[in-house]
Amino acid sequence: MRLSDRLKDPQVAADRPAPRRLDVTAPTALADFKASVQQALYARLGTELFDSSLSPAQLTAQVSQEITSLMDSSTVPLSIAERQELAAAVVNDVVGLGPIEQFLADPDVSEVMVNALDPIYVERRGVIERTEAQFMSVDHLRRVVDRIVGDVGRRIDESSPLVDARLPDGSRVNAIVPPLAVDGPALTIRKFAADPFQVDDLVSFGTLTNELAELLDAVVRAGLNVLVSGGTGTGKTTLLNVLSSFIPDSERIVTIEDAVELQLRQRHVVRLESRPPNIEGRGEVTVRDLVRNSLRMRPDRIIVGEVRGAEALDMLQAMNTGHDGSISTIHCNSPRDAFSRLETMVLMTGLDLPNRAIREQIAAAIDVVVHLQRMPDGTRQVVQVTEVTGMEGDVISASDIYAVGHRPTGVEADGVAPRRIRPTGVRPMFTQRLLDQGIELPAELFGGMSELPKRRGASR
Repeated sequence: MRLSDRLKDPQVAADRPAPRRLDVTAPTALADFKASVQQALYARLGTELFDSSLSPAQLTAQVSQEITSLMDSSTVPLSIAERQELAAAVVNDVVGLGPIEQFLADPDVSEVMVNALDPIYVERRGVIERTEAQFMSVDHLRRVVDRIVGDVGRRIDESSPLVDARLPDGSRVNAIVPPLAVDGPALTIRKFAADPFQVDDLVSFGTLTNELAELLDAVVRAGLNVLVSGGTGTGKTTLLNVLSSFIPDSERIVTIEDAVELQLRQRHVVRLESRPPNIEGRGEVTVRDLVRNSLRMRPDRIIVGEVRGAEALDMLQAMNTGHDGSISTIHCNSPRDAFSRLETMVLMTGLDLPNRAIREQIAAAIDVVVHLQRMPDGTRQVVQVTEVTGMEGDVISASDIYAVGHRPTGVEADGVAPRRIRPTGVRPMFTQRLLDQGIELPAELFGGMSELPKRRGASR
């Protein structure tokens, strides 16, 4: 029987002598006893818990020794197994990440959401679930947040109340504290698999089809510039990782991110990460600064984790000045929205550029937009692959190569025809560029072949 269950068992409680013993029949008895052990531990060790000279193993050993001593002096009768269980829980709280440790170790959990002292929510297989776990106090939660951001050289306090950070395994962390978070600190962790997903995994998940995977492989190897678009949680970074795996191993890759998330397997990779200002407001290094600097690093490919500001202009200029094969992601609702967002971001630079000039830059730089969408059942799916074909007057022209159609190809168990992404029958204009690179794709990959579209306006 687990410790928590035993402490609530009436028979166990009845067998105990009462006087000075903890009332373990109370619903909060276990949490109270655990909290008392933690408080005594903090009183004993104090600043040693935050001593950077101690390795994690040394700190864990020291904490475990003190916990054992505290439980030895306690009047609460615990079996050896119960003591070990309680000690492990306290160690996780003190030197680990507390109640979220169990979810970070669960391979089925992809997101962990902490809303102050409310029960913790997790996303499991694409569906959000409420758990029974929660933090004991605001101080407990703040200690965990401080430990996470401190490990990557960042800080969070009233003067800097929000931060993006990462865990050692690459999982992305966002934390926000009062006064911005009205009800208490909020912590969101986007987990990444220890073994990054490969293209075969995305095909098995239904994110891609085999035909689409073959097309995207050719597009990346041929050095076309690709923009991955979609809403929050649609799998843009996961797809970006897979697309990056198609880059030949002989090429030099420079990645630029706010917080490092990409897990590239190539040998020649330089990873750059932006830096927020220090407590004096100095020392900030933005993504735009890194994009500019990357141009002096002799990159074959530049991968920007996400464009969200003025760095969009520098990225477009890089794509238009010989750095073919660059890849990035953008938050938007459709490929057409991606063009509008890029235009808005360029205007954020403060430069007085005509709208047509910006659109010409976008049309000349971006070759393919791959748009992802999250389905009602929680699965992620590529729903559009769009080629940018140039300009028509003042408008960026584009044509879908693959799109989700509504023509039924079968019926699911619930009687609903599934939505499948299929070739539109339009032969992409970049076919010749693939042939120039020695890449020939079968005609069946594009469905019925139509006349090759003529590119208008901006040319490459």
